[in-house]
Amino acid sequence: MSRPLPLLYAEHLSRDRRRSVHTVRAYQATAERLLAFLRLHWGGAVEREALRQVTAADLRAFLAERRGGGLENVSAARELSAVRGFLKWAVGEGAELPRLRGPRVKRGIPRPIAPHEAVALAESVSEEADEPWIAARDWAVMLLLYGAGLRIGEAVGLTGAVLPLGEVMSVTGKRGKTRIVPLLPEVREAIQAYANLTPWGVSREAPLFRGAKGGPLPPGAIRKSIRSARVALGLSDRTTPHALRHSFATHLLGRGADLRALQELLGHASLSSTQIYTAVDAAHLLDVYRSAHPRA
Repeated sequence: MSRPLPLLYAEHLSRDRRRSVHTVRAYQATAERLLAFLRLHWGGAVEREALRQVTAADLRAFLAERRGGGLENVSAARELSAVRGFLKWAVGEGAELPRLRGPRVKRGIPRPIAPHEAVALAESVSEEADEPWIAARDWAVMLLLYGAGLRIGEAVGLTGAVLPLGEVMSVTGKRGKTRIVPLLPEVREAIQAYANLTPWGVSREAPLFRGAKGGPLPPGAIRKSIRSARVALGLSDRTTPHALRHSFATHLLGRGADLRALQELLGHASLSSTQIYTAVDAAHLLDVYRSAHPRA
């Protein structure tokens, strides 16, 4: 008896692409949902060869069913990206996949992206990498932006001296100002996973994050990857590396963080730079009020 395609795909992602357990589980689940849908949609068994016949109309119908279950735009775009990855693996590199644009996210005033959007963006950037060590690098950098609030220049400017990692890390920001940044376990694990995979090794004086040819990782490489990922996910063109730092600050403030403490975490020279986040948080609360209050 042949093994199920979603299971084989999961093994490929884990073994060959070195994807995280979370990503493997999510992509396997998407593959299983797609095949279950196609069995009903086509009215019969779905063999690997038959996946070459999947059309854009089939994918639209699949997404419509998923959206009917309450899937939000960014999650629907993520689902479509996962489907494309599965089909590309199943039918082979040379096959032409159906073209289908993902759902758009309504654009409005500048605002932080939601936590699930930040995670989806980070995963999408990582999954587009050509090699496992680059995927681990991009995942670690993205988590530093959103999970620790680093500027993109601060993240790519880290050296191997930050290792071994503890619960906090010293970061040198603008005007040479040094601050202490707490590190979530997920951020520490991501950085260590990259350090274990990088073919260039890690030394105290050299840049921690390397480019594909071994030189220092340029910020532009991460910006370019984020641009591609936000298009695939249907996120606003305001979704930039700095927007992840912006989201870090706004989400902390929304959870009760003190402005002075936030100033220290962000490395702002003055409190007035940090106070912008109170306005952003107030705007978000006003949106919630207007949508929820019966008299609004």
